[in-house]
Amino acid sequence: MSDNAATTACADTAAPRPVTHVAAAVLLRQGPAGTEFLLARRPEGKVYAGWWEFPGGKVERGETDAQCLVRELQEEMAITVTAATPWITRRFEYPHASVRLKFFKVTAWEGGAADGDIHAVEHDAVAWTPLGAPAAVAPVLPANGPILEALGLPEVYAVTDAGAHGVAAELARLDAALAGGLRLVQVREKGDGLDGAARRDFAAAVVARVHAVGGRVLVNDDVELARAVGADGVHLSSSALRAAAVRPDMPLVAASCHDAAELDAAIALGCQFAVLGPVAPTASHPGTAPLGWGRFAELVEESPIPVYGLGGLSAADLPAARAANAHGVAALRGW
Repeated sequence: MSDNAATTACADTAAPRPVTHVAAAVLLRQGPAGTEFLLARRPEGKVYAGWWEFPGGKVERGETDAQCLVRELQEEMAITVTAATPWITRRFEYPHASVRLKFFKVTAWEGGAADGDIHAVEHDAVAWTPLGAPAAVAPVLPANGPILEALGLPEVYAVTDAGAHGVAAELARLDAALAGGLRLVQVREKGDGLDGAARRDFAAAVVARVHAVGGRVLVNDDVELARAVGADGVHLSSSALRAAAVRPDMPLVAASCHDAAELDAAIALGCQFAVLGPVAPTASHPGTAPLGWGRFAELVEESPIPVYGLGGLSAADLPAARAANAHGVAALRGW
């Protein structure tokens, strides 16, 4: 079962309906073109037959989301999950029910076909697609759009600090990180010793480098600068987020958040992702008490958009981030 309610959303009703809880799986493997995810096709005789979806199903009485995930993949794919981490939570309105879908990233399993692939039991076909690429099959249930978009976001989000390191040193650091696979960067420089022209030149240099390897760049708070240098989007500071009445007209919009209210504001504004922190003690905010991964997990448990942990983190913190419902880590120094 998948999040196919976008094509069948019904009008609001006077009284709230019971919520059906569903666990959905994003199966990930290493393929010839890098990391790939799996979609499965609904068979004849079922609603939306022939449409592609993420496998999963309804949480039964007494089950946790994670337990349901394991059971459903045994039934639908004949595999036993051995490594899965919680991810985003989406809600949709079906004509007959209100549905909450908890998505998990599944990275290891046992069983499957003799050739090592997965052959569906309850679907009539499966297909693998590289992360960040358009789905290799069609039609994909329209409500899966936000899920596919979110899957295209890398796990590491680098934040520049040329004001502290110097422009030449920061560009050299960026070149090394891009060679190592970095693909998502925020140009944060503001009030850090870079005047208007210097900031624009630096942002343009970052965009040129990142775009050359197929990555994306956001500019902190400055929509005009983002457009001028050809950036992919804008990253709103928490103060800009609180002041925003409408979503900036950019392809990619993110926001910095520190608490539940700001995270709700980012979701309501239509941001594609958010960063939340500080998770750990950080030199940039020495007087701020860190959230810790436990509190972080509580705040993002129901988030429908990917959320990165921020504050005193690096790529070495990715395992803890994944376990806490985070999409990944954002870092000012640790990239």
